[in-house]
Amino acid sequence: MAWNWQVFCRETTSGETVVGCFGRGGDETYLNWIVTAWGWTLFVALCALVVALVSGLIIGTIRTLPNSPWLVRLGNAWVELFRNIPLLVQIFLWYFVIPGIFPAMKGVPSVVLVIMALGLFTSARVAEQVRAGIQSLPRGQRYAGMALGLTTGQTYRFVLLPMALRIVIPPLTSESMNIVKNSSVAFAVSIAELTFFARQSGEETSAPVEMYLAATVLYAISAFAINRVMGVIEKRTRVPGFVAAGGMGGH
Repeated sequence: MAWNWQVFCRETTSGETVVGCFGRGGDETYLNWIVTAWGWTLFVALCALVVALVSGLIIGTIRTLPNSPWLVRLGNAWVELFRNIPLLVQIFLWYFVIPGIFPAMKGVPSVVLVIMALGLFTSARVAEQVRAGIQSLPRGQRYAGMALGLTTGQTYRFVLLPMALRIVIPPLTSESMNIVKNSSVAFAVSIAELTFFARQSGEETSAPVEMYLAATVLYAISAFAINRVMGVIEKRTRVPGFVAAGGMGGH
């Protein structure tokens, strides 16, 4: 099979091949387009990751609060709701249904709606990891904070969460990589990320193999980069004696 990588040097409008593979006079090549699409993929993924980490941290912490059964039930309901509805369905709900219920949201850009859908979907998984991390800590950690006169909020802030978050970095690494891959569903609402690019450019150029292979490579590079960054963070923040979010090591 002959590969036609020169297709990336073609302009998207005229179809002419450009020397240097970058557009001229305002016209862009397929190389320009895939770089832009990669940027949109990373933007959506990183913004959704921030939403997932913040909301997942709050919900995961709520699920471990002592003497707060209603908050625990609320946190459990959140996790079950967002974990059990397919991501694509959630995106369609945010894009088509919620603006119909709340007219003020009709002017919200579709990329923001996708970020919220992807972020809240992932927040349920992050919340589960945070809950597991907190509950894996020995009870003596909580009792020590109480013995020092700390409030519940202070105990979580200064004692439990700093330890738990360091413990759950490995599973959070997987979630961070997954959110890059899951961002591909944004093509369903016409956001020009990598999957959208591969599908449309493959149809326009009759070179779908090259387009999908290029998109696959960029997804792999993104996931690998996240894995390496999280690996460095894990190594520098590792808790002595803990080998995973499941419990203590063999010391």
